[in-house]
Amino acid sequence: MVEEVDRDAPLGPHPLQVVIATDDHKFELNEEAVGQLLLREDVKDKKVVIVSVVGAFRKGKSFLLDFFLRYMNAGNGSDPTDDSWIGRSDQELDGFHWRGGTDRDTMGILMWSEPFFRTLPTGEEVVVLLVDTQGAFDNQSTVKDCATVFALSTMVSSVQVYNLSQMIQENDLQHLQLFTEYGRLAMEEGSDATPFQGLHFLIRDWAYGYEFECGSAGGEKYLEKTLSTQDAQHEQLRSVREHIRSCFESVTCFLMPHPGLKVATQRSFKGHLTDIDDEFKTQLSQFVPDMLASKNLVIKKINGSKVTGSNLLEYFRSYMKIYDGEGLPEPKSMLEATAEANNMSAVNNGRDAYIKEMNEVCGPGTPYMSALDLENAHDRHRQAAINLFRTTKKMGSKKFCDEYEDKLCAYMDELYDQYVTSNDSKNVFTGAKTPATLVVLILVAHLMGYIFEMFYFSQGDQLVDYVWWLTSIMLIAWCYVKYSGQYRDLGAWIDSIACLIWQQVLCEIYAAALGVMGIKLPWAATAAAEMAFKEKKNQ
Repeated sequence: MVEEVDRDAPLGPHPLQVVIATDDHKFELNEEAVGQLLLREDVKDKKVVIVSVVGAFRKGKSFLLDFFLRYMNAGNGSDPTDDSWIGRSDQELDGFHWRGGTDRDTMGILMWSEPFFRTLPTGEEVVVLLVDTQGAFDNQSTVKDCATVFALSTMVSSVQVYNLSQMIQENDLQHLQLFTEYGRLAMEEGSDATPFQGLHFLIRDWAYGYEFECGSAGGEKYLEKTLSTQDAQHEQLRSVREHIRSCFESVTCFLMPHPGLKVATQRSFKGHLTDIDDEFKTQLSQFVPDMLASKNLVIKKINGSKVTGSNLLEYFRSYMKIYDGEGLPEPKSMLEATAEANNMSAVNNGRDAYIKEMNEVCGPGTPYMSALDLENAHDRHRQAAINLFRTTKKMGSKKFCDEYEDKLCAYMDELYDQYVTSNDSKNVFTGAKTPATLVVLILVAHLMGYIFEMFYFSQGDQLVDYVWWLTSIMLIAWCYVKYSGQYRDLGAWIDSIACLIWQQVLCEIYAAALGVMGIKLPWAATAAAEMAFKEKKNQ
């Protein structure tokens, strides 16, 4: 099921759902609707100005945008000459849908269906588009949902209004860093241009006018204090601020007072100006022109190139494909990222402990040890590493930590295979097994030839001659492969044949002979056990 704006065949200008939020936490481009707007004859070839508002849910973003609409509609194609654009005292506020309460209202990304045309001081006519976005951090949105909406709106807007309540807090900056980085990853690489254009902090319900006065002047002073960096500052705090400054061409701030108790507490509030405090209306009459007056409009640029309506549609398509694909990492909350780093550190500690102990047993410079002893050492130190991981204090649920314990076990099992290979290479007989087996076959064939010749068994004599010649050729070929390093596949094939003969023929004959003579040597039993163990591992 797809959630869309609740509009039953709206007449006239209306909010247009351009990015649809689905129930499975994905986003779809409403390409038909976007195309109808951006491919209009009077829009597609004109440069566009996109003003978007983002922020936490239920903080008045749509409410603010409806005053943007009043301003743009009041001038009849030009900027209003006075403050009458703010509306009549008894006029209801309409446009982008808004309401009071605690439940989220806007879903996905909305764009006003009617473009506004303005002439810049340069004489160029541009198209102004207003964008509303799904609120972040509600109880139904994942971190990826919030990051995707914020990043997409930042990528397509020329001015992004970051709507915050009361003050700029450190977590607001950290979220901004995460979301803008998620957007920057999706931008085309290879350009030295700053990835985004204008960021405007709008601080709602500002209550500290005695320290920084409401408006743009006080906002700039407050922003300078908040984003300033110092040498004594913690690296994490300094990094967040430097990241924000580097991602936007301009960063500004406006301090907006509270609109009044009637706005916040009355369910019946419909946007009447009589219910809004005068100070809020005064600052609103300054803030909105700061954003939308012709002299302040900013044409959208991507990689330094100005964007037209038709260009914007192509960018929408491109960006949506990126966020629908697997090319971007999954954004994580700060808790998830910390828990991941914490568990990964415990994994590394366990792995390092395992490597240290195993190197003392069978590492470089140590002599060959039996396969059974090596397996016992592996089991012992593997369990010790797991116990170290489990006793390390970690963040995250048990299921989350178990996933990292599985990673640790996989690391150690992979390392054990390497230790087995290294240990086998130390066994002198391992390298001599193939030539020894072939030499034994040659000698046996030679001996059997004398026996068959003595008893005039010509067919048997001829057969062992074939075996003698074939084995001699294999021995010569094996020596050449080992000396030259060429034809390694042939060498591997000869090794496998010799190993098969060794295990299935010579060892069986040797064990049977010992049994006939009633001899039971401890080292022979150990060798047989090792051989059986290796066969089991290979299977």
